[in-house]
Amino acid sequence: MIRMKKPCQILLLIFVYLASFTLTVAAQKDSSTTIILVRHAEKDTSVAGSTTMQADPPLLAAGKIRAEKLVELLKSYPIQSIFSTKYNRTRSTAIPIAAKLGVDIQIYDPSKQADLASLLKSWKGKTILIVGHSNTIPGLVNLLTGSSNYPNLSDNEYDKIFLVRLDGVKSSYQQISY
Repeated sequence: MIRMKKPCQILLLIFVYLASFTLTVAAQKDSSTTIILVRHAEKDTSVAGSTTMQADPPLLAAGKIRAEKLVELLKSYPIQSIFSTKYNRTRSTAIPIAAKLGVDIQIYDPSKQADLASLLKSWKGKTILIVGHSNTIPGLVNLLTGSSNYPNLSDNEYDKIFLVRLDGVKSSYQQISY
């Protein structure tokens, strides 16, 4: 009987070791943060009238289509938080996906990029969508990744998605067009 106990104990120890290793790997995987950054969709710059409308234009029909396309493109990402600037064009880009997911849109100040980057880096295991502008999204990607690889987007570039994955002290990123 003593001989049978030792193999069982060894098997139990191996099982406990493998289980703890699996849980450790899963915990490390869950602690990585995915940040999806997009510029707002096409805006209507032909809006006549008040300077308020010119400063905060709505989306064009093509922009509304792009915002809907974003919902389809990002459906495989478990987005838990959505951030947008206060402007009509950014909120209108975020609204379709926020509505689909039942997630509130949080407003952030684009002039405080470093604060937003610090906040995002502190969140572990989340998937976050950020909607911003041609002159803020690349800068935020640079802040999150500690690089200077991305210059501002041109005025007619609306088709870029930046994916940043933060895993402890490392980061990885990629840029895709849609």
